[in-house]
Amino acid sequence: MKRLTSLFFILIACAANLAAQSTKQNSYTFLLTGASFASPNNGWFEIGCSLVGATPINRAIGGEAIADAANRMNAGTLYSREELEKIDALVIMQVHDKDVCDSTQILPRYTDYRTPFDRSNYAAAFDYVIKRYLTECYNLKFDPRSEYYNSKYGKPAVIVLCTDWHDGRVTHNTSVRKLAAKWGFPLVEFDRYIGFSRNALHPATGQQISLLFTNDKQEIDGQTFGWHPENGTNAYIQRRMGAIFADTMRRIFPVE
Repeated sequence: MKRLTSLFFILIACAANLAAQSTKQNSYTFLLTGASFASPNNGWFEIGCSLVGATPINRAIGGEAIADAANRMNAGTLYSREELEKIDALVIMQVHDKDVCDSTQILPRYTDYRTPFDRSNYAAAFDYVIKRYLTECYNLKFDPRSEYYNSKYGKPAVIVLCTDWHDGRVTHNTSVRKLAAKWGFPLVEFDRYIGFSRNALHPATGQQISLLFTNDKQEIDGQTFGWHPENGTNAYIQRRMGAIFADTMRRIFPVE
């Protein structure tokens, strides 16, 4: 009888330990906004979240731009009030080859911008999304429903920016680095760690190496690059991007 009782308590302890480990492994929630390079059919975001034990919320939609993300935020459809409370990082992978750090039309507050946005000013739309998210996280300190109610700084806001998946889009990659430095945001440097560069052609094909991993192509400054990487969680580039993303997030959030 004593042995059965001891075994019973051991089983309870094991179950509790497994439950605690499961909770710990999914202790973070990351929300992604983006377009075709980030939409769920790719897989890198979901792979990366799995590697760090985070819950993924993927709101990327192919064909959208940062202006669409700003408009969805303004409409309250990018994330809900409940999701704002629980997401630990807003990840932005809007990587059209535009200047996202042009200060000439930046306004002091997000409420100063006229909405809805069109695609005439990518930097302004980025600024709106950043300032609105930071403001909404801070304002949770005034919400009696929030766990951050009456705190000094509201909810700590983490915004993570991304380069394009390779270094062919120089305008975006250069300007997003400036934007990350301006705000002190982490940057997922896919272009730096993807494993090849626009500066060297493949010795066997004589073409840009990015073309090996795509089924379409794009012309940038007279050179032909791969456009959309092959999709799916088994695709090499998606798995590599997932690892690069996870490595960045591990440096931001403590993961056991």
